[in-house]
Order: sequence, then C-alpha cells, then structure tokens
Amino acid sequence: MTKIALVTGGSKGIGFASAKALYDIGYTVIVAARNAETLQQCVQGFAAERFIPMVADVTSESAVQSLFAAIRDRFGRLDLLFNNAGNNSPAKTIEEISFDEWSRVFSANVHSTFLCAKEAIKIMKAQTPMGGRIINNASISALTPRLYTAPYTASKHAVTGLTKAISLDCRQFNIACGQINIGNAETTLSNRMKKGVYQADGSIKAEDMMNVDDVAAAIQMMAQLPITTNVLEITIMANNMPYVGRG
Repeated sequence: MTKIALVTGGSKGIGFASAKALYDIGYTVIVAARNAETLQQCVQGFAAERFIPMVADVTSESAVQSLFAAIRDRFGRLDLLFNNAGNNSPAKTIEEISFDEWSRVFSANVHSTFLCAKEAIKIMKAQTPMGGRIINNASISALTPRLYTAPYTASKHAVTGLTKAISLDCRQFNIACGQINIGNAETTLSNRMKKGVYQADGSIKAEDMMNVDDVAAAIQMMAQLPITTNVLEITIMANNMPYVGRG
C-alpha cells in the first residue's frame, strides 16, 4: 500500500525539497501552497499520480477543512503530515512591532500548524491501520532567539509546546509527532543571511548556510522510522553558524 504524505508550504524551499525526498522513497505526496502558478511549476517532471498539487491557504480554517476533506475523499488515509508553511518577521524591536505583524506571524506559524494537525489527527485516528506521523517545522528559533525577532521566536516556541502536546495526547492512537529545528538552510528566502543578519551583540554579519537537501534527508529519515519510534526533536544546522554559544 502506497503511503500518503502532505507537505504544506511545499512549492519551494524546504517544503519542496522535503516533498521530493518523500516522493523518492515511495510516498504519494500532496504538495499544498497558496500560489497556484508556483504549485503547477513545482510538480513538473514528477509522476502526476504521485506528486499532487493542491491550492490551500492553511491559515484559513475553512480552507484547511476543504483540503483534508479532499485528501480523505481521494485517498482515504494520510500517513505523514509535514507542517512546513510559515512566515518570518521583520527585524524590529518589540516596541516597534505592530499587533497586525504579530498576529500575521502567529497565524502563519502556529495557527496553520494547529489547524492542519487537527484535521490530520482525525484522519489518522479513523484509518486502518490507525496512526501516522506529524512533523512540525519549528526552526532554531524554537530554542534560542535572534535579535529583534520576537514574533517569530515566540511563535516557534509555541510550535514546540504544540508538538509536545500532540505527541502526548495522540501516542495512544499510534500517532507520532515530532519537530525539526532548522538552522540556516539555503533557500531563496534565506539568502539574506549571506548578506548579513543581526547577531546577539547588535552587529550584522553574514552566516554560513547548509544545503536544503540535507534538511530533506532528515525528513526522509524521520519518515522511514516505524510508527513505534518518534523523533520528538531534531536540530539540523549549518555547522559553522553562530548558534552554539549565541549571545
């Protein structure tokens, strides 16, 4: 039986690399993102029946419900969810951050993760055999903040709490939930780090990057474990990035 995976934010960057990695080990992969044009471009060259684009704004409860209803109707099951959709926050001091900016980051990073996990759990509990795996993209900022990133840091800490709660609440249903803390994977969104980002002392410096395919390999490893084994947290980062000893 072919396993079914859903990758949110899957049309580019970490999401696309991870979707491809799951495809390469035999999963049928549903790639969800907001932009239909980007989605159609990213699925070119893959088997249409195994690399499937679905347009969805995962910050919308109704859109998430529709997405998972479509998955349920078409496949009848879901074996893996990679919650990768998210948004960064501009570098600002706390008093400069507007509530709209704060809310937008939490909507993208926390609310979307909750909404997708909620619907995935419903499917995983009802299917035969019961169970599945949920992986949340938590980021290095779930562990240690960067300077001037309060919304992003707070939201990623919230993802950690949600990951642990899902792991505890759902293990009795053979659902494993873990998270991946990613530091400096090279994508179009992270290229700014090569130009320089704030350090703990207020200076701005370029940072070392790692290949995004190395992140995808970690997702692939987690996906191939038996459901009796959970990776609660894994941290993968560019070896020379200024994380250990930050501050």
